[in-house]
Amino acid sequence: MAQHKSAMKRIRRDAKQTLLNHSRISRIRTFIKKVEMAVASGNKTSAQAALKEAQPEIMQGVTKGVLHRNTAARKMSRLNARVAKLA
Repeated sequence: MAQHKSAMKRIRRDAKQTLLNHSRISRIRTFIKKVEMAVASGNKTSAQAALKEAQPEIMQGVTKGVLHRNTAARKMSRLNARVAKLA
């Protein structure tokens, strides 16, 4: 256990930040799942709408530091390709 005042404060800050980061990642995953479910149902318009909602959430994850920008770009690219493949 930490003994210094600054170390104890850092532990408290890390715990709060971990919870916040977890909720951000969970939110991003939820939006990605909505796109995947829309693609699985075969409805192109709902898939496009879900993708349009998911893209800002993914980019916000990059801005907040919970996702690497290349990871976000890869996820968006793959989702975009799957939506475009729908007839």
